Amino acid sequence: MNILKKNMKIKTALILCAGFGKRLNPLTLETPKPLLKIKHISMLEHCINLVISLGIKNIILNTYHLEDKIIDFIKKKNFSINIEIKKDGVKILDTGGGILNMINSSLENDFLIFNPDTLWNEKYYQDIKKMQEYYFSQNLNNILLLTKKNNSFDLNLTGDFNLKNNLITKDSKEFIFIGCQILNKELFRNYQINNFSISEIWENLLQTKGLNGYESENKFYHLTNLEIFKRLQDL
Repeated sequence: MNILKKNMKIKTALILCAGFGKRLNPLTLETPKPLLKIKHISMLEHCINLVISLGIKNIILNTYHLEDKIIDFIKKKNFSINIEIKKDGVKILDTGGGILNMINSSLENDFLIFNPDTLWNEKYYQDIKKMQEYYFSQNLNNILLLTKKNNSFDLNLTGDFNLKNNLITKDSKEFIFIGCQILNKELFRNYQINNFSISEIWENLLQTKGLNGYESENKFYHLTNLEIFKRLQDL
């Protein structure tokens, strides 16, 4: 990439790695979804490589399902970034609870959050940089990375939202959330560490017209199910 790279203002990225990945059974009965490989590289490694390229200093990732395999993977790879592993505990915490558990002990306020079932690569570098710039320039507390449905490799995916002037609504569903967002810790002020989905916070923000988005025009490759997993191997 022939551009001068500058480090992110956000210092910590979160990667959600706790889920069961049931739509990819039987593969995920023995291998956690983040460790499934596309072209001999795991989904998690693709994600971590992008985080490193962004100049972020720290990663926190959560674990639950087959967590020992993810922990062993991180130890063996010895990535050139500080990685902290935060276990969900005796029960899975879902996306919202998992995020809160990861940020609870952090001194940071703003976090870049990834779902590792998207095939992340450096094509997203500029999208994420620009999304962060918009986030801070507008003094926001949230922003989601979206793309139009026709950019999805899996054309069976239904849309999540509409996006106009960086404001997310549900008056139509032409856009898909592609698994990257920036959230401020203050959004979790009234929540306890428990099992809840991040969509609860999104819904509250939608009610006050306060859910923000940034559009990516990149092709969106998402590890949806076994059929898509097989097709991704042939890219």
